[in-house]
Amino acid sequence: MKKLGALLLAFVLSFSLVGCGNSSSDDDSSSTTNEDISGTVTMDGSTSMEELVNGLAEAIKEVYPNLTIEPQFTGSGTGIQSVADGKVDIGNSSRALKDEELEEGLVENIVALDGIAIIVNEENTVTNLTSDQLVAIYTGEISNWSEVGGPDEAIVVIGREASSGTRGAFEEILGIEDEYNYAQEINSTGAVVAGVQSTAGAIGYVSLEAISDATGIVAVQLDGVECNATTIADGSYTLQRPFVMATKGEISEQSEAVQAVFTYLESDAGQELIESFGLVVPTE
Repeated sequence: MKKLGALLLAFVLSFSLVGCGNSSSDDDSSSTTNEDISGTVTMDGSTSMEELVNGLAEAIKEVYPNLTIEPQFTGSGTGIQSVADGKVDIGNSSRALKDEELEEGLVENIVALDGIAIIVNEENTVTNLTSDQLVAIYTGEISNWSEVGGPDEAIVVIGREASSGTRGAFEEILGIEDEYNYAQEINSTGAVVAGVQSTAGAIGYVSLEAISDATGIVAVQLDGVECNATTIADGSYTLQRPFVMATKGEISEQSEAVQAVFTYLESDAGQELIESFGLVVPTE
């Protein structure tokens, strides 16, 4: 009987320990969830990133329902300065950060790669330009479309304003930072598209995603290569640049809400979102 009583006591004790283990597991399940992450993440910067950022602001709600993204689109230069000054959480830039910006403590978080499409009016018969011809057009050496196999018509050279990330990347890649010759300098991606749509002899440059649904314009090939996700990914289309979400300090140093934005972008859903806008997910 004593042995039986001892066995029963051991059984009861072991059952109690198992119960305590389950209680601990229940406590672990009460740790932070996506619903617990809340707040507002402020962004400012590139107009080229507008469609991506607006799409992100909507899509992220499916995973983080209590997280809100409030973006502004005032140009890459302004966005970078705003995050450097602590006015916003994230500065969106459609160009790589400069050394002096990195020296201010900013971190270049590349979330996507984008092609800079060269667009002309749909009535233009030119379908391809070489890099040398493009440089000559934007520096004023070539001023008539007939010089590159097109109609006898003056070329209207349209570019972005000085603070534009698209302009910065375009001029840096072509090596024309101090030699450009613009007829018009326009302060948004949409306005460049509209300008080329309405002007028969115009040429402009915009983010690839800006032309997906646009009418009245045509993207010409550069050195015989089309601007699309495949040619950007394999590097054969050379006029490409990063989409950067700059932070003041490393991502790990940011608020929980800001970190959640980058966690989402790195997830399968976030990468599908990036690709849905014709952008390329960067590889390590």
